Amino acid sequence: MLNVSSTTAASTTSSTSASSTNSAADMNAAQDRFLKLLVAQLNNQDPMNPVDNAQMTSQMAQINTVTGIQQVNDTLKSMAEQFTAMQVLQGSSMVGHDVLIEGNTLAINNNAASAAFDLAGRAESVKVDVLSPSGQVVDTFNLGALDAGRQAFTWDASSYNFSGSPSFKVTATLGGKAIESTAMVRATVSSVSGDATGMKVQLKGRPDVAYSSVKAIL
Repeated sequence: MLNVSSTTAASTTSSTSASSTNSAADMNAAQDRFLKLLVAQLNNQDPMNPVDNAQMTSQMAQINTVTGIQQVNDTLKSMAEQFTAMQVLQGSSMVGHDVLIEGNTLAINNNAASAAFDLAGRAESVKVDVLSPSGQVVDTFNLGALDAGRQAFTWDASSYNFSGSPSFKVTATLGGKAIESTAMVRATVSSVSGDATGMKVQLKGRPDVAYSSVKAIL
């Protein structure tokens, strides 16, 4: 895992260099074996039936192609690792900020819970149901007509007395037809890190998410 520090970035660069060095050493060893086999083949060829020049050229071209592909792969891998390290360092500015991620589980802080949703189109009626962990409706409030796009709300949770976190469901309509919506919850970033798959965001009271899952930084 990559920590948010210059030491980690240096360590990542060092690891990348070591990996590239090992790959280069492996490729050089493979080339040496190939050349030794080729020389042995030439030394032991039948004078009456020598090795075909076209065949030998083809074999040499193949090893050069493999070498080139390996070098490209090593370069891309190195670039990806360096990009992740830089992304984590830049992402450290997110720590302490709230973000929006897809989901509908509310987190109650100071007797209130904030969330948001994206409307696929304009709606003349938008209703939000707050549900207990068992699915029981514990509160309902109307937001009226709303335009397409992102909409936010804050729910007064002072009367919520169920164990476990509540969730919410949005019902939006226009002319009696349902308008699709995507629920999002608000969470606080506690730290960021990185691994082979890219940058990860650690959230207070919630599972880690990929940086690509963050819909907005508040």
